[in-house]
Amino acid sequence: MGRHRTQAVTLSDVARRAGVSVATASKALNDRAQVAAATRQRVLAAASELSFHPNALARGLIVGRTRTIGLLTDELGGRFSIPILLGAENALGNEQMSVLLCDARGDAIRRAHYIRTLLARRVDGFIVLGDSNDIRPSLTRDIPVPVVYVYGESADPGDFSLLADDEGGARLAVEHLVALGRRRIAHITGPHSYRAARDRVTGMREVLAEHDLAPAGDPLYGEWSQRWGRHAARMLLSAEPETDAIFCGNDQIATGVSQTLLDLGRRIPDDVAIVGYDNWEDFATDCRPPLTTVDLNLEQLGATAVEHLFGALDGTPSVGVVRQPCRLVIRESTVPTTVPQPRVG
Repeated sequence: MGRHRTQAVTLSDVARRAGVSVATASKALNDRAQVAAATRQRVLAAASELSFHPNALARGLIVGRTRTIGLLTDELGGRFSIPILLGAENALGNEQMSVLLCDARGDAIRRAHYIRTLLARRVDGFIVLGDSNDIRPSLTRDIPVPVVYVYGESADPGDFSLLADDEGGARLAVEHLVALGRRRIAHITGPHSYRAARDRVTGMREVLAEHDLAPAGDPLYGEWSQRWGRHAARMLLSAEPETDAIFCGNDQIATGVSQTLLDLGRRIPDDVAIVGYDNWEDFATDCRPPLTTVDLNLEQLGATAVEHLFGALDGTPSVGVVRQPCRLVIRESTVPTTVPQPRVG
């Protein structure tokens, strides 16, 4: 005799019958590769026994309603959006899905237009890409499909936001310098208005305090540019001539700092070690000497955003804020070429 009920069967019912987690049941029903064959058969059997029918979004994903995701960015021409897009696109390609990219260029009217356009194309979900790892207004109420925010934190705590861990990245950089025996470590970074700049200062100060060290002067805030790096390095060395390491807020600043140090006859890394941030290959590898720097793992950020979007489509949305760890890429600006150069992550 069939099972009588007043409510529809849910994914949780199927998971309970099969003896697995809701996430595993979702993956099995959506034919994901991460589920063992025996487990998948158990979940499918449970779903059949309970006459389970997925919700509209999950069913659309299974049968291929449109199999497209909208990626809405404010920073298409900048440093961060393209690697994140590539990571998202690779992850979507693995699931035989595609991405539609729209660049709002920071304009609210243009953004609203693209939201309407993407919804008219019946995208299954949205990835909203920020431009500064900072807090941004939520768009979720205007979008009737799942939304994941990446490299920009939604102001709504009920949304899911995936960020780069700037504080943790700074800790990697400064712990590396301290381990090398540097004791007079300075910091040159971008505008104080950037959350990323402030978070990196926080991470640096924490590490120095843990080692009973004082920074070489106050952090120098300015532009994200080589010109600022050159100018700030001269100011720093004039005020703090005993500086033996400089942690920079990005690789452009670090390249400018390197130019000034060489002009002043300071050897890198013998006299002053330098660590950059972002692992922007055009600057990090072409710098003299090549830069030790913090890599934000931007492609992984995009791929992880897709994973969480799939979870929302499968009926198990994430909420809150997750900060993805960075990794330190060691090059000659802190370690001479005669020393093996491991990667720390």
